[in-house]
Amino acid sequence: MTLPMTLTSLEAMAASVPDGAVLALPPDNSLPSVALARALVRRGAKGLRLLGVPVSGFATDLLIGAGCVAEVETSAVSLGEAGFAPRFTAALKEGRVTVRDATCPAIHTMLQAAEKGVPFMPLRGLIGSDILAHRPDWKVIDNPFAAGGDPIVLLPAKSPDIAAVHGVMADAEGNVWVGRRRELATLAHASKRVLATVERTVPGNMLEDERLAPGCISATYVDGIALAERGAWPVALLDEYGFDAAHVAEYAKLAKTEAGFREYLDRYVFNLRAQAAE
Repeated sequence: MTLPMTLTSLEAMAASVPDGAVLALPPDNSLPSVALARALVRRGAKGLRLLGVPVSGFATDLLIGAGCVAEVETSAVSLGEAGFAPRFTAALKEGRVTVRDATCPAIHTMLQAAEKGVPFMPLRGLIGSDILAHRPDWKVIDNPFAAGGDPIVLLPAKSPDIAAVHGVMADAEGNVWVGRRRELATLAHASKRVLATVERTVPGNMLEDERLAPGCISATYVDGIALAERGAWPVALLDEYGFDAAHVAEYAKLAKTEAGFREYLDRYVFNLRAQAAE
């Protein structure tokens, strides 16, 4: 089947991500493309500025450990029940990565501003927090519609260079189905480019199906599609497959040390046959 937006390979997709790009990754429960993260490690990407939307997880730790990342803007970096993200923690302690603290509502608000085409949006809930001292790009003003004494924070629009998502399927028109994770539509609208890996392709146009259309990112916003079976693994993909807790626990154990992390890369990132077997 031929898609109007021609399918590309994972390696070609990774090659299209320039060093230093602002790369947005959804959290582990919301369809990040771990397959693309692995391909970026294999190509030796450098200087990436990651945006967690809004929490960073497995793919972020993998990219940091491989030396692909210069900066992370996020509300947290975690492996969930497997504990702290070990390579992020090590890089932070050693000063090898810059962290721009944010909150979950702040990140979504900045993306919503970009989606709407406005330069900023206001947000409550930040006044009185320490985070404002570390974000000079966030401005506190008096609410112009109040009589006074009502400060509010203005957040600049955030438009990532690239959003990397993993969908369940892409159709013959290039629409990508992400199901109930509708926050990915905002990310797609806000980003300059969307690169999507998918489990499979299907015929027809999902936007013409009332059941599927609400869960689609329109092809209008999608700049590249690559087939990647189990491309979200080891994190979950909706109802397709669950979170591989055993594998993430193995990663967390190995990645506590640089030598262990390199062993993980050799086994699961550079050894494509072993990865496919999983």
